[in-house]
This record gives sequence, C-alpha cells and structure tokens, in this order.
Amino acid sequence: MEFDLAIIGGGPGGYLAAIKAAQKGKNVCLIDKDRLGGVCLNWGCIPTKALIKNAEVYNYVKNSEKYGINIKDISVDFKKNIKRSRNVSDRLSKGIQYLIKKNNITHIQGKGILKSENQILVESQKKSILVNANYIILAMGARPKSFPGLEFDYKRIISSKEAMVLDSVPKKIIIIGSGAIGCEFSYYFNEFGSEVHLIEAKTNILPVEDVDVSKELEREFRKSGIFVYKNSNVIKIESLKTKVKVHLSKKDKVRILEADYALLAIGVTGNIENSGIENIGIISENGSIKVNKYNQTNIPNIYAIGDVSGPPWLAHVASAQGVVSVEHAFEDNAETIDYNNIPGCTYTQPQVGSIGLTERAALSKGFKIKVGKYSFRSNGKAMAVGHNDGFIKLIFDEKYGELLGAHIIGSEATELIGQLSMAKALESTWEDLAFGVFAHPTFSEAIMEAALDAYDIGIHQ
Repeated sequence: MEFDLAIIGGGPGGYLAAIKAAQKGKNVCLIDKDRLGGVCLNWGCIPTKALIKNAEVYNYVKNSEKYGINIKDISVDFKKNIKRSRNVSDRLSKGIQYLIKKNNITHIQGKGILKSENQILVESQKKSILVNANYIILAMGARPKSFPGLEFDYKRIISSKEAMVLDSVPKKIIIIGSGAIGCEFSYYFNEFGSEVHLIEAKTNILPVEDVDVSKELEREFRKSGIFVYKNSNVIKIESLKTKVKVHLSKKDKVRILEADYALLAIGVTGNIENSGIENIGIISENGSIKVNKYNQTNIPNIYAIGDVSGPPWLAHVASAQGVVSVEHAFEDNAETIDYNNIPGCTYTQPQVGSIGLTERAALSKGFKIKVGKYSFRSNGKAMAVGHNDGFIKLIFDEKYGELLGAHIIGSEATELIGQLSMAKALESTWEDLAFGVFAHPTFSEAIMEAALDAYDIGIHQ
C-alpha cells in the first residue's frame, strides 16, 4: 500500500494531521491499534471532564438550599455516572471515524512498527500489512509513568484509566502526584464522598502554576476536606487483598497511610518502545523522541508529535504540532509554535487556567514587572451564580506594558484563559486590557479590573 503520508497514532495530534494532509489533496493512511481519538478522547481529557461535570451537578444539588431550592432524599447512581462519561467518549470517537471517512483517509487498525525510513509494518490479530509512505508522522501518545516501588497492579494501585471506571465510590483513596490529573481526581472523588489524601513531593500542589494559584487551590481543597501532604515522598506502596499501604517520608519521618486504592498520577512517558525507532536510528532522550522546531526527527521525512516528542503533554499542543508537521512536509513554509503561548487548564472546582510566565519566572528572567490582581469575591456575576472564590492575576512588563503571564483560579477559569491566550499572542498591553469594554455582568470583567490594579487605578478593589 502506497501513501503520501502515513501516521501512527489516531489521537488529537494524529487524526488532525491526517485531516489536514487530506485537505491538501494528499493520500493519507492513519494507523491505530485502538479506537480513534487516543487517550485524550477515550481515557483522558473528555471522559474525565464528563465525570467532573457530574460532580459539579451533585455539588449544586447538595447545596441547592442556598439558591432557595429544597431537595430531599438525594441518591447517586455511580454506575450511571460512569456510563455517561463512557457514552460521551463513544460518541466523539464515532465522530472522528466519520471525519476520517469523509476525508477519504485510509484507516488501518493495528500496531504500526517502523521497518525503514519509508515503511511501516502494521500488525493485527488478523493479518500483517506493509505500508509505504513518502512521509511518516509518529503520534503514538503516552502512558502513565511508574517508578521502582511505585508500580501499577491495576487492582489496588491504579492509573487514571482504572480510576474513571470504578463502579463504586472508594471510602478512602490516596492520590500520589498533584498535577492536573491528581488534583482533578482529588476534587472528583471528594465531591462524591471519598476521603481523599493528596501527596505531592514538591513545595506546592499544581507545582507548575503560579504560587498564589497553588496556595489558593490548596486552601479550597482543605476547606472541602481533602488531606494535602506537601514535601512528601512515597517510599513504597504495598498492594494487599482489600487495601493499599503507602509508606510516606517527610523530613526523615515515615508514616503509613492505608486506603482502598492508591492512584498514581506522577506523569506520563512516551510510547516509543517496540515502535521500530531504534531499528532505523531515530534519536530519543529520556523517553521522548528528539525533534526540531518543526517536529522533524533526525530522519528528515519522519516527524514526531504530541506526547512522544516530550513536554508539554497537552492535547492542544499535539494538534498544533500535527498542523506544523504537515505544513512543513508538504509546503515547507510552516510557522513554528511559540511554546510561551500555550495555555494550561486544570478542571477542578475552582478551575485553574494559565498562560505565560509566573511571577517568579518573570523575575528570574530579569523582567521588571507590574502585577495586577482581582478577586472574584468582588465580581457581580460570580456572586450572582454563587461561585465567587478565586481571582485573576496578570503580570506585565513594566517597560513596555506587555502581558507576560495570566493566572486564573475560579469557576470559569478554563474558559477565561482563552481570551488572555489571544491577548498574549497579539502582544497586548495593560492598556488594551484595562480600557477595553467588557460586558457586564461577566466573569471576564475581572480581566479589566486586574489590569487596572497593576497600575494602582482599580475601580472595584
């Protein structure tokens, strides 16, 4: 079988690259051993957000009295809660299948293994197929990371995949790692009544976020009953028949926590093993394939995108890299990605959204900065809907007034960050944000107020 482009991996990077190339009139083959959509659509971004929405609805029902609505005899059908999440993924996966068919892309189900610079062997239970292609994109995704002493048994020591299909609410769960995945599952299980213990080796939870945001989320977590352990290292985990024991070390003091499950959320590693890259000399480092600014490997006609090419491990980054790779392969005029303008989101309640430099990072880079902050406690829309926790924090370059970073924690943070992503990409200044007219009442008015605060002329502070 001969193609202009063959892609291994049908996740948000792979399938989007396939469609982009097909739109250019190229003959494209998409290879995936599982359902289209990758981890993101089937076991990550989308189904977890459905579960989190279920938790939010449950929170509204439990607290309906504050809205003047009295609801008695609340019960939870946890299996139906899980089923809704799976149904959402199923519908979206079928939607991608439709798009692949619509764009006349050849979909081959099986494991793709590189045999040469232009050949892929696709193996399935039924048969083996040899695919020849002028260009190849590697988009095999990633899997949850483990360490010696912290290995999955997929029964009591679980990954996010097992966590999202548990058929009953754990009485007690220990979550190791407080990145986005760890924090989201902490919120989810806590809302449904689990006793949650969240362990982080670093100084703050959500360690990549601005310190003020991390501290605010920790306060909200503790208020809701989540136990948070910082500067704490897990030495080992014991998986027993009906429980786990987590051995925890902090300042040379060891304690043992017991729970129904231990969820490991300590990062991901690229699926590069047994892919054939070693057979043809593709260079990898620390579990990721090395690429240039166009996501091109050391073999010019082979590209690597998404999680196999290293951090940031985000679906929207994989999609953007897919576009860059296709443009570079077939047009040679591709625009590169500005990785300083990649938004990050955490879908807890309150939500977290951020882009650009944290305050600490801006100072370490030598910028003289202006910092503006505005609390949602003073925002009319936030008060009206009953979610006035959190704030917006904006960081500007003092010399030119350019927006360097934006950090939000609050009910609508993951939507609001889109406006600030656009503003940063356009090199907006504090004046652009401070003197623009924002609709009232909206959460977005807090952007204007934070910009004004940076220059000590805030109105509703």
